[in-house]
Amino acid sequence: MAAAAVSESWPELELAERERRRELLLTGPGLEERVRAAGGQLPPRLFTLPLLHYLEVSGCGSLRAPGPGLAQGLPQLHSLVLRRNALGPGLSPELGPLPALRVLDLSGNALEALPPGHGLGPAEPPGLPQLQSLNLSGNRLRELPADLARCAPRLQSLNLTGNCLDSFPAELFRPGALPLLSELAAADNCLRELSPDIAHLASLKTLDLSNNQLSEIPAELADCPKLKEINFRGNKLRDKRLEKMVSGCQTRSILEYLRVGGRGGGKGKGRAEGSEKEESRRKRRERKQRREGGDGEDQDVGDASQLLLRVLHVSENPTPLTVRVSPEVRDVRPYIVGAVVRGVDLQPGNALRRFLTLQTKLHEDLCEKRTAATIATHELRAVRGPLLYCTRPPQDLKIVPLGRKEAKAKDLVRQLQLEAEEQRKQKKRQTVSGLHRYLHLLDGNENYPCLLDADGDVISFPPITNSEKTKVKKTTSDLFLEVTSASSLQICKDVMDALVLKMAEMNKYTFENKEEGPLSDTEADGAAGQLSDPSTSPRAAKDGPSPLVVEQVRVVDLEGSLKVVYPSKADLATTPPHVTVVR
Repeated sequence: MAAAAVSESWPELELAERERRRELLLTGPGLEERVRAAGGQLPPRLFTLPLLHYLEVSGCGSLRAPGPGLAQGLPQLHSLVLRRNALGPGLSPELGPLPALRVLDLSGNALEALPPGHGLGPAEPPGLPQLQSLNLSGNRLRELPADLARCAPRLQSLNLTGNCLDSFPAELFRPGALPLLSELAAADNCLRELSPDIAHLASLKTLDLSNNQLSEIPAELADCPKLKEINFRGNKLRDKRLEKMVSGCQTRSILEYLRVGGRGGGKGKGRAEGSEKEESRRKRRERKQRREGGDGEDQDVGDASQLLLRVLHVSENPTPLTVRVSPEVRDVRPYIVGAVVRGVDLQPGNALRRFLTLQTKLHEDLCEKRTAATIATHELRAVRGPLLYCTRPPQDLKIVPLGRKEAKAKDLVRQLQLEAEEQRKQKKRQTVSGLHRYLHLLDGNENYPCLLDADGDVISFPPITNSEKTKVKKTTSDLFLEVTSASSLQICKDVMDALVLKMAEMNKYTFENKEEGPLSDTEADGAAGQLSDPSTSPRAAKDGPSPLVVEQVRVVDLEGSLKVVYPSKADLATTPPHVTVVR
């Protein structure tokens, strides 16, 4: 009787166990009542699904603690998303050890402290040894655990935005504590000081400490070797010139100002500042000459062993593409990054097939079977901007999916579910292929995320499919790329970096192997009537592969305020020796 009652209350668990699922999403209106009946915790049966790689429980106001057994019962968990619940004031028992966990999202809860025994996991040995992304934003944390760096030594992204922190623990910035940390966000807190030891974060690329109570920025911040983006807006700094700079200047100018000691640095420092500025201007002039076709650039392009990626800044682009983001995506799939890539050659031989294969591999590996992020690629000529990233009810969202007829999202999902069931019956196994593997990622969502073009047509329905309207063909040379995620902005950027670099490698391979392959009839029809410009054709290069041009795409809110731009100076920063990025 008891087992039957559990089955009736938690049919998702029975289904996940029967189908040996690796991903599980619990959300929706009925969840709150069931969790309340379970004592404000997750049901123990959930922790008897050892194959789970991805677990999300979101939007449950009665969930106050995960419950005992999570660490022991889910040893293979890669991603744990417990956002917009009522977890707090601590975690009892603590979450770890979770040896395989890479993504942990505890945002939008009521956490006040994470002390030993009631926090993320043990420090010795590390409770979260593989954790890369930790999101604690939107809680009530007054302090961070001093042993955070020892608990999660491989952390790359730490989001603390919207808490009550007045300082960072000294242990966070000790030499070698977090050697891989590249993104630190702690906006909208009560931070009063920033330790000079922050310079020990050797991999830090992005730092957001806006809207705090800082009065000084330590000069040592300029010693962070990879720092590309900083945000100190909304702090009342004693140095009024510096306060003006953080509101309007680029990161590089601010770091140069800090490096030479700021105001009152004496004549020597003034000369040093002037000298550095002159050096900066000289380097900018050289870069501009290379972009305009100077000798240095010709040499790079002419070297067939060297890959060249040229970044086109928004200010240099007469018609930049922009993505506007509607606020309701925050509760469904909040993160999106876009880019335009020109000069891809998909015509010879199996080039198009290789391009589609590299996306599949990224989805399987870096995107963790689309649970961490999803890629969509579009024929740029078919994309009319500005684009709108928003949500729609399943019955209102219409799309022409790749290879299918127009359908409402509700009907498309139902059809895919029926196909999945048929696959299982025919193949007599629990696994399914194609789009069917990702249907569970929509479970419990009252609205679905989508990307609309200027005509109001849906061109992307992540994480399921994109539209036939913008399908990439052999004749495609210019693409719009998008990456979306429910977990992290940094994951979007990492995936986009990998995609762009692999496209450059693919272009080089296509050029060097000089494959031949006729267009299909359909593709030839698609190309008919289009006059090619030999100067812009990706196959026009005689001595080496043409450089790919990566155009910046801005993502803004509905009021036009910038949310993210890609590629920024912090993106495409780590490239192989044979890849040159010209900015």
